[in-house]
Amino acid sequence: MKVNLTSYGLPRDGKESEDAFAVKAWDETVIAVLADGTGAARRGREASARIVESLVSNYSARPESWPPQKALTEFTRLINRTLHHESMLQHDAPEMISTLSVAVIEGNRLFGLNVGDSRVYLARGGQLARLSEDHVDEQMRHVLRRAIGLAPDVEPYCFERELNDGDIAFLCSDGVSNVLDESELNARLAQRYAARAIVQHARSVAKPEQLDDMSAIVIDIAETGKLRAVSQLPLHIPETLQKGDVIDGYELVRPFQHSDRVWLATKDGQRWTLKFAPLEARDSEAVLHQFIKETWNATRLGGAFFVEAVVPEKRTAHYYVMEFVEAPSLRMLLKARPLAVDEAVELGKFLVEASQFLLRCDLVHGDIKPENILVITGYDRLSFKLVDLGSATEIFSITSRAGTASYLAPERFRQAPISERTEVFAIGVTLYEALTRSFPYGEIERFQTPVFNKAKAPVRLNPNLPPWLDSLILRALAVIPERRYQHYSEVAFDLAHPEKVEPFYQEPGGGKCTPLRFYQTGFFILLALTLYLLAKLLHH
Repeated sequence: MKVNLTSYGLPRDGKESEDAFAVKAWDETVIAVLADGTGAARRGREASARIVESLVSNYSARPESWPPQKALTEFTRLINRTLHHESMLQHDAPEMISTLSVAVIEGNRLFGLNVGDSRVYLARGGQLARLSEDHVDEQMRHVLRRAIGLAPDVEPYCFERELNDGDIAFLCSDGVSNVLDESELNARLAQRYAARAIVQHARSVAKPEQLDDMSAIVIDIAETGKLRAVSQLPLHIPETLQKGDVIDGYELVRPFQHSDRVWLATKDGQRWTLKFAPLEARDSEAVLHQFIKETWNATRLGGAFFVEAVVPEKRTAHYYVMEFVEAPSLRMLLKARPLAVDEAVELGKFLVEASQFLLRCDLVHGDIKPENILVITGYDRLSFKLVDLGSATEIFSITSRAGTASYLAPERFRQAPISERTEVFAIGVTLYEALTRSFPYGEIERFQTPVFNKAKAPVRLNPNLPPWLDSLILRALAVIPERRYQHYSEVAFDLAHPEKVEPFYQEPGGGKCTPLRFYQTGFFILLALTLYLLAKLLHH
């Protein structure tokens, strides 16, 4: 493939533009993304930047079994859901709104989608075809009917075309398309204008009322590519796994206690951990889809917080390979002893930093608990690794009770979406348990709908706790979501600055206390007192 990529943008007022755009190329793949943040929204500029970064990053590491159109649609819905829920949580209104246009070239095919009125064109042989669809009100053309972040769900408009040598793909914001009509664009693309020349020309001829942020991307395809043939051999899902089985050179040694689909294996004298797709994935596309997402997350999230994972290039079955870390889980360690205060502080910092890392990928772990934390013993300190990304999911994406019941925030039992503050609750329970070897609200069964009474202060079970850490844990465990830490960054700050942690006092009755209940109780007390005084007056 031989392509020439150019991109350029000009802000309306010489300051910061609401537009964001990026182009990335590798092998025989090109992705171009352009987003135009809505000026009427308070955080439109932030929305457009996050959309572009998310789409490029996610597509670059997309699951190998996802075709381009599926990947683009999934990632678009993900960033839409994230921005909308975050905006509603913080502002009670959609304030992170942007248009989106995407074009992906894989070999000799173009795949794309759009939401809003940022456009995608294909120029061929002197003719210009618009591939995208404008989502605007028919009477008021400046009003978007569809945009990223505007509603909880979005349906992007998708398109696909076969490419010829000499074709040009062109993406632009409405600041360009409102000034240059399609005949003018076609004339300049036919002369192989670069993005800078087109945007500067649009600015030079724009009337005062037409001035807007202007951005464009030009993908000049001198020669299309021919993607290498993908093996047609389907990946199978083993029905049974036994010691001594050899799969792609990995010899299975023993299953791990918690699952017969996770095995210790050896290859070339090294030990590895293999995780296979669940047996249900044979008959359920949804289960297989979830395992593919898990594999994708595991392979892109390795590093300081998680075990490294890879997908063998020539695998014959649905599995992925993780480095084998010979370390006990926190659950195993707690059977012997609770953590010391300094160890618990390190654990808290680790869990918050790992959660912040996931959040940058729009993810939450979804099942933080001692079983999923490996404890690595160093010379003078403990370090940790977070495992089991099978529960990792996009933030705000689920409203079910997915996860382990004893670590679920109270609002999760009432269909609230998974969020930073629900994950903070799980971190709080884990720290409480690590220091006291008990649960703050008792152990909760999977299908139980619990009543959250007042939690016993952890310092009463472990008198070694300093008051600041006691308050930090109780705040993380607050039953009323608004009294809890709202963001990981708040927990991180308090862990790093113990002297600034404010005392935290629980509401009487834990989860039973709400503002409405408080005023109802006060009303009945005053009513009873009034009736008593009235009766006494009548008696006299």
